[in-house]
Amino acid sequence: MIMNENLFCIEEKVILITGGCGVLGSEMSRYLAKQGAKIVILDMAEEKGKALVDEIKSNGGESLFLTTNVLDKEILERNRNEIVKTYGKIDVLVNTAGGNMPGATIATDKTVFDLEIDAFKKVVDLNLFGTVLPTMVFAKAMVENGAGNIINIASESALRPLTRVAGYGAAKAAVANFTKYMAGELALKFGEKFRVNALAPGFFITEQNRTLLTNPDGSYTERAKTILAHTPFNRFGDADELLGSLHYLISDASKFVSGIILVIDGGFDSFSI
Repeated sequence: MIMNENLFCIEEKVILITGGCGVLGSEMSRYLAKQGAKIVILDMAEEKGKALVDEIKSNGGESLFLTTNVLDKEILERNRNEIVKTYGKIDVLVNTAGGNMPGATIATDKTVFDLEIDAFKKVVDLNLFGTVLPTMVFAKAMVENGAGNIINIASESALRPLTRVAGYGAAKAAVANFTKYMAGELALKFGEKFRVNALAPGFFITEQNRTLLTNPDGSYTERAKTILAHTPFNRFGDADELLGSLHYLISDASKFVSGIILVIDGGFDSFSI
């Protein structure tokens, strides 16, 4: 068998990124565009999205922004139709949209009995159904094209229950399970050219967790210090440290890899005392 000279080549791949305007999503969009991929940024933040597209194009990349709602199937279907009309196909879906909210997090002076169930449901909706619905909609175009690759964003909290983030942890654990389920579902029903994997980032400071990890003056909270004490690298991750793993899962270098949860956490998950 003759192998591609560059297993990591992703040029001309049409890659969709939900939540593409977030800290992690925007970093992914910039990087993948520089590798020659065509990037479709899906987000609710229209101003940020258009600015990101302009930035990518000014650096020689190809990008398109579409306003979306990952919890609205009809909007997602309109997005899909426009993407296929523009690029003719969808190669890769990166489900980055997600987040947390205070009511689904148990404060240090509260207990589980103070958990706000409505907030818990909203966090599960955003992280779980915000992954399931885009997968259903965009995978349909992949099946029609005969190949597809889906990469979900799980979390360290999907692997180990972390204190306080009850709703987020439960939702991301479901995303990890759904990832493995879909890996089998798509391959068994549609063939080996369909893969589903997930990244499980450890601790990265984003807009969603900034108030949990940093004080107003920028110093670390006690929670942040506890996390670092359990992280062998003794630091938080930088957004660009997800990019190599993402690139690997997108490329043919991982063409026999499906159903894995790839952990990127500076050793947190493996460390004990």
